Amino acid sequence: MWFGHQPEVVYGWVLVVSALLTVLYFFFSDVLDGLFDLPDHPLFSPQLVLSFFIVASAVGLLAEMYTSWPSRWIALLGVGTALVVVLLLHFFVFLPLRSAEASLGYTDADLEGSLAKVIVPVPPDGFGEILISRKSGAVAKAAKSLHREEIAAGEEVVIVQMENGVAVVARHDPYHLSI
Repeated sequence: MWFGHQPEVVYGWVLVVSALLTVLYFFFSDVLDGLFDLPDHPLFSPQLVLSFFIVASAVGLLAEMYTSWPSRWIALLGVGTALVVVLLLHFFVFLPLRSAEASLGYTDADLEGSLAKVIVPVPPDGFGEILISRKSGAVAKAAKSLHREEIAAGEEVVIVQMENGVAVVARHDPYHLSI
């Protein structure tokens, strides 16, 4: 008897409550993360904690129903299995997803030195537009000429510097190394 109930009942309730909380967290995770500014510790994230309770209670419930082992052994089996599953989830699912999200972003400093194609001509004393092709997709940026020269649409340029979101560009000459 656990908390005045059979172990199967306790495992069942933990499973149902954890599953409902997981669904709620799925839909409201951004709001909850904004309300509760908790320290970001990857092993104690809500999705891993809820996964732990779901796996432990499911293993415990199934073992109670289909084996005649003592309840203490079944509880240890559930906790051990849940720890293994949560660690596997953390290292093989959540960490790769987190690093994949981070790799999609870029800063203006990352763009410096990149090659781009002019899509709107750059006048000598004004702004045009360039298209930068990246692994995560293409991005268009406003551009101005480094040497105050006109650069026609379709020409390839190199981004020399980024100034307040505007790319300072020069014609790209693959045979001339200095700018």
